[in-house]
Amino acid sequence: MNQSAHEQRALLEVENLTTCFDTEDGLVTPVDSVSFSIGLGETLGLVGESGCGKSVTSLSIMRLIPTPPGRIASGRVILDGEDLLKKSVHEMDEIRGCKASMIFQEPMTSLNPVFTVGNQIIETIMRHQKVNKVDARARAVEMLKLVGIPSAESRLDDYPHQLSGGMRQRVMIAMSLSCNPKLLIADEPTTALDVTIQAQILELLESLQEQLGMSVLLITHALGVVAEVADRVAVMYAGQIVEEADTESLFSSPVHPYTLGLLQSIPKLDEERDRLQTIEGVVPNPLKMPAGCRFHPRCAHAQERCKVEAPALRAIADGHNVRCWLANPSPSGGER
Repeated sequence: MNQSAHEQRALLEVENLTTCFDTEDGLVTPVDSVSFSIGLGETLGLVGESGCGKSVTSLSIMRLIPTPPGRIASGRVILDGEDLLKKSVHEMDEIRGCKASMIFQEPMTSLNPVFTVGNQIIETIMRHQKVNKVDARARAVEMLKLVGIPSAESRLDDYPHQLSGGMRQRVMIAMSLSCNPKLLIADEPTTALDVTIQAQILELLESLQEQLGMSVLLITHALGVVAEVADRVAVMYAGQIVEEADTESLFSSPVHPYTLGLLQSIPKLDEERDRLQTIEGVVPNPLKMPAGCRFHPRCAHAQERCKVEAPALRAIADGHNVRCWLANPSPSGGER
């Protein structure tokens, strides 16, 4: 992990990103004024429960929101100095897979079942690198070897169904990295895998990041995952970032009640519990967001102000931002 990467220069800057969907029941805003940045060579973990807006955020960054019914209503997505929201469809086709790549949750639905994995990787390389098929095939073999697939040459001729879940995910990683992207978005890259394979995939991503110097947006619901690989963490709830800090600070000094709840729900080897702690209630209906703080119906510390007045995301320390009225002033004069 590169702790100083964020301080050097931001590769990706997401500013007040808002994404809406028109439904039969009304307007839904799963991403509401979301802002964060990722430094060169840095990994940002975006965490939260299912339905909090993490995946829609990533699809918005890549301009993959189906329109209609969805649309990016406002904001800016600056990648390496260029606003992706101002790019044409053709320009985005050139950027995806080249400057920015994405690994989706389930590789079996992302890989085309009627083409060999080699065919799909080679097509990606030829689309962006402007090389002939022989060179593209050699590059594909090189990428499969890089992600740890044995007998890479022969595996190119396999179809997705002939590979295990872990192998398919490695193929997706190889395809995503085949054109040396500056930004890799990994959306729950280990969800469908068993624990042993999960660890292997995370180690692989961390190793490849160090080798290639790319920035990573890692989307997950598991704080244990980001603790292993992320430099910074952004916690998302009901379409908004509620806390953001470097990984060490977030785990040692969490402030938002939702972040505390997530951390307390993680099982610990040195503790015996009859039941794991849970956060009462459920993520609110996106059609009926509560007034005030969106977490207040589930928060044991909610006060009257929390129920009527929405808090802004504010800095309580250097690099530590929280969306909560209950953050207390620190002895040094900042808020904590």
